Order: sequence, then structure tokens, then C-alpha cells
Amino acid sequence: MDSVEQIKEDIAKKDKSKVLTFLVFLVISAVLWFLIKLTKEYTSQTSFFVTYTEVPVNKWVSTSQQAVKLSFVADGFITLRHNLVRKQYRTITIPLNEVTYRLEGGNTYSYSSQYVAERVADWLGVPTGSVTINDDKQFFNMEDLQSKELQVRVPLDVKTQRQYQVYGQPHATPSSITVYGPKNMLDTMTAVYTATLHAVNASEDVVQTLALDLYDGAVRSDVTAVEVLVDVEQYTEIDIEVPVKATDRRNLRFFPETVKVKCMVPIKEYASINGALFQVLADTAQLHQLQPLLDVKLVQVPENVQVLKIEPEQVEYLIVN
Repeated sequence: MDSVEQIKEDIAKKDKSKVLTFLVFLVISAVLWFLIKLTKEYTSQTSFFVTYTEVPVNKWVSTSQQAVKLSFVADGFITLRHNLVRKQYRTITIPLNEVTYRLEGGNTYSYSSQYVAERVADWLGVPTGSVTINDDKQFFNMEDLQSKELQVRVPLDVKTQRQYQVYGQPHATPSSITVYGPKNMLDTMTAVYTATLHAVNASEDVVQTLALDLYDGAVRSDVTAVEVLVDVEQYTEIDIEVPVKATDRRNLRFFPETVKVKCMVPIKEYASINGALFQVLADTAQLHQLQPLLDVKLVQVPENVQVLKIEPEQVEYLIVN
């Protein structure tokens, strides 16, 4: 009995070995057949979406993304790779600064389909001659944008060393630019802003090149960045005696007749800063309240001067007949 069972087991092993050998050769044959098929050339019909870049700054392409129908000849490997890409991702770009286009009439322009064939061929990895487009020309619409001259403004985040401050306004080069965009958007714009200029522990002039905020391409300009100079000067603290005047023509005397304006001034302007450049007024509108003291307010301050405080902030008064 043992010998019979052994014979059965040997037969079963041989049958399994034959089946395994058959399957291996079947897989190898299928792979070889598939590879042979992939090496052959096929003609395929397809379509690609076309988008436009490098549009002239004063124009915009109003044609929505357009599809171009074409055919191409390629081996099975390229054809298979093409078929695995979803239709919405079969996209090529046409840089208009590299294309010879012409005005057909109105806002319609045309260019040779050869440009599309070349870029599709690059996308597929085949010779340009392998791509065929039935139409000789491709058409698109391009319209003029409105233009507006705007000043460049620079947001600042500058922290200086002690006794130093930003002097004056930042200087942008160029200080104004022409922007192009839809009229309704340009009508709302009063200036073009740069990115914020950041500086820490500054004790000398700061120079940076900053990008312009063009609303993510919603408006355009030939200028996309400007050089910005921020003047940083050393300041010193001084006290200025300024006479108190009335806010109207009433004949009043004030006690004290002057107030002390404590302020920070640029050292380079120290000698030229005097009380005549300031104006302090007593609020005579408070007279009807019969208050013994009137508030004073600083209504004129020289440019580039930072006022720290006024002493006193109220004055006594005497009405002179």
C-alpha cells in the first residue's frame, strides 16, 4: 500500500510541474506578444487643450481654453502612455512671444497650426512630422485692456536702533507705473503697493528690491518689481518753546504764553528747527463752558519731526477787552 501511495504522489508532483511549466511559458509568450505589439506603430486620433502665455501686457486672451483635434503616429509604448493620461491633463501652452500671429479682424487673431503640432510632438516625445492637424490655422480672441498711471506705495515694517528713525517717505524707483486691467478694477485702484519692506536694527539707509502686488495677475504691468530706498537718520531729543494762539480772533492772553514741545528731530536738521515752524492753538470753543483752563493742541509740525509730548497740555486765559 505504501508503494501505491508513493506512486500517486509522484504522479501528482509531475502533473503540478507540467502545469507550472505551461503557465510560465504562457506568461512569457503573452509578454513577448505584448512587447511585439507595442513596438508597432499606430495612428491615433486625439485632442489637446491649448492655453496661452506671455500675452502682451496691454492685452488679455478672452478665448476660453480651446481644444485642438489632431492625429499622431507613434509606437505602442507612446500610444499607451498617451491613453493613460486623462483628457483634461492633455494640455499644451503657446507662448505668444514665440509665435508669429496676425490680426484677422476685430479681436480675432490667427497663427500657424505648426506651432501646436510642435508642442504636441514635444509632449508626446515624437517627431513633429508624426503629428497631423487638419486645420492650417488656429484662431483665438485677444482684447485690449484699460490702462492707468498709479503711484507706487511701500508698506514699512522697519525697526531702528535707539536714536535712529526712518526719515521721510520711502523712495521707489520707478515711483509710478502704468498698469493694465479691466476698467471696473482699475477704477477702484488709487495706488500700486509693493510687498512690505522689513528691516531690523537699522542704523543706515535700507535698500531692497520689492515685488509689486498685481492682484495675482488680475492687473498687469511691464514693471513687476521696484527698488526701494528707505532713509534712516540719527535723531536727537529737543524742547521747543512755541507761543499759544487762539483758535479764533478773540483777544485773549494765555498763561503761560508758550508751551514746551518735546520732540525728536533729525540731527542734520537740528539747527533749522525752531518755534516758528510749529503752531499751538488753545481751544476757545471751551470758553462757553466757563472752564478756567483751555486745552491746547498742536496743529502744525515740521516734516520729519516726531512729537513726544506737550507741556503743559492746558493753559489759563484772560479775556482782554
